[in-house]
Parts: sequence; structure tokens; C-alpha cells
Amino acid sequence: MPSGTIRYWAAAKEAAGTAEEPYAAETLAEALEAAVRRRSGDDRLAGVVRRSSFIVDERPVGKRDHGEVFLTEGGVVEVLPPFAGG
Repeated sequence: MPSGTIRYWAAAKEAAGTAEEPYAAETLAEALEAAVRRRSGDDRLAGVVRRSSFIVDERPVGKRDHGEVFLTEGGVVEVLPPFAGG
């Protein structure tokens, strides 16, 4: 199973309580579900993730199904919540 790093920005960083954490997952969907599950009882990260955009290994995910975005060994997932003001 690939492992790498999830980086949180802005509101995602606040909701996660950290700037980054490791992942061990095959897909973006699995990595995000595990990150939310680690914060059971605190739904702030789940709410931010639903509104966020993602970049995986420097490539925007766009509207692709997160279950079809495969992660790589040593990869990086960037969680980008909506930003105000451009």
C-alpha cells in the first residue's frame, strides 16, 4: 500500500489540527476517509474536505472520482479549501 504525505492548507489545516500527516492508502478517497476517521467525533475536517480541491503529486484532481485517483509511494496530497478574495 503506498504511503506519502497529506498537506493541509488554510481552513483544512485548522480543522485537521496539523499542517501535514502521513497517508497509507491506494486512492485519494481512502486517504481522505482515513484522515476524517482519525478525528472521530469532530466533523470539522469532514466539512472542509467536502468543499476542498485537491492536488495529487502536483496534478489537480478536478472533478475526477476520488476513488479513481490512485496514490503513489512517497506522493503528496494537497488539501485546498476555498479561498476568499482570489
